[in-house]
Amino acid sequence: MPLLEVKDLNQYYGGSHILRNVNLSAELGEVTVVLGRNGVGKTTLLKTLMGLVPAKSGSVTLSGQSVVGLTPFERARLGMGYVPQGREIFGRLTVQENLQMGLATKPGGTPIAPELFDLFPVLKQMLGRRGGDLSGGQQQQLAIARALAGGPKLLILDEPTEGIQPSVIKDIGRVIRLLADRGDMAIVLVEQYYDFAEALADRYVVMERGEVVASGPGSEMAAKGIRQLVAI
Repeated sequence: MPLLEVKDLNQYYGGSHILRNVNLSAELGEVTVVLGRNGVGKTTLLKTLMGLVPAKSGSVTLSGQSVVGLTPFERARLGMGYVPQGREIFGRLTVQENLQMGLATKPGGTPIAPELFDLFPVLKQMLGRRGGDLSGGQQQQLAIARALAGGPKLLILDEPTEGIQPSVIKDIGRVIRLLADRGDMAIVLVEQYYDFAEALADRYVVMERGEVVASGPGSEMAAKGIRQLVAI
């Protein structure tokens, strides 16, 4: 059974049909990338998975348990971690306080896992600095670390390379691969940077107009012409 399974998911904004019978799954130890041009519903899909917008119909299960109708906090407690597009860190809070926010589903007094600083060493040097004073790349690393602080089984990332310098993109890619290869986490990655997505993909899903139009193993992306399919 996949860790995450989405079946026939539909979602509307007003009279607009945004997600149309979307199906996808994510396995432990794998990166599932979601590709598509701007405006095809990728971010809406992730927000619906996290409960930030309601699903009109369809099912979303985590470890076989339905999460439809649960709040984002309840989904986080079940093991879903989310890194939103634009990072959305708390600019007035310090790095340490931002990381502590990621522990909201844990008992009081739970320490920040040292592993987070192994993954992102720059954060250890900046614990007392305000989030708003970090560079874009540092903020993205903080946003990912905050999502990881709660120990998720499923990590959902919305365009983590957006506006980030190449050296940090490489670091983020290394961390994503490392997390997947441990085998105890599934990762769903929405990404516009095709080369980054292809390098990480164990499985891929391509969306157009709110529908899944192609999917398969990441190793087949080049042969299937996926780059051309999602080219802007």
